[in-house]
Amino acid sequence: MAYCLRRAGPDDLEFARALACRNMLRYYIDHDLLWQDEAFDVGWTGRDNWLILLDDVTVGFFSLSRDRRALYIRELQVAEVFRRQGAGSWAIDQVITMVRAEGRPALRLTVFKNNPAQSLYKRKGLQVCGEDECFLRMQLDFSTPVL
Repeated sequence: MAYCLRRAGPDDLEFARALACRNMLRYYIDHDLLWQDEAFDVGWTGRDNWLILLDDVTVGFFSLSRDRRALYIRELQVAEVFRRQGAGSWAIDQVITMVRAEGRPALRLTVFKNNPAQSLYKRKGLQVCGEDECFLRMQLDFSTPVL
């Protein structure tokens, strides 16, 4: 059994929205935020979306955006039944490969302060570079300082 990626299409929106809501709703509630399907849908249509497959089973997805400063992981969701089996770690490795291939200076993401996924991000080399009331901003820097 091996993980692979498939570019997500419009037909995958419902799966992605349901998985993100199922995974994230507790954090929204904890931080007194309102989950909005419409906001997820708008974000989905403007991003580069990928499904994470284990053989022919869809186990999760990630959504990316880019600017000249970084590649951003906007969503990384793995179904609960498939967690702790390497899917999230494998997905981050794929994104890191994309960052390097595109020559972007950094990989960035935002994670709820009480989300245990931040320990995975730290193991992958991302460091906290900022925070607010609810979130940590994390970054893995690929740029080389000029001496």
